Amino acid sequence: MEWMAWTLPTAAFFISIAVLLVVMTVWEVRSPCVERRGFLPIVTTRGDRLFIGLLGSAYLHLMVLGLTTWPIWIASVLALVWLVAVLRWG
Repeated sequence: MEWMAWTLPTAAFFISIAVLLVVMTVWEVRSPCVERRGFLPIVTTRGDRLFIGLLGSAYLHLMVLGLTTWPIWIASVLALVWLVAVLRWG
């Protein structure tokens, strides 16, 4: 990945998103989802909740980078907790 000058954390981030998309696709093919309502104020499918979770994770990383002096791994842990919560209860 030297042609893009990616660091290991950046590559791991995008690889994990790709793996997550593949897993969600296989899950959807094996067990089609039903729309439901959770703590989010809209009716969502698994794919909707994944998108909302990833979007929130991106904003969470930007907030940690821009507003704090915390290391990025703290943002990643918080984003993982957010993603799991949205996928499970969102």
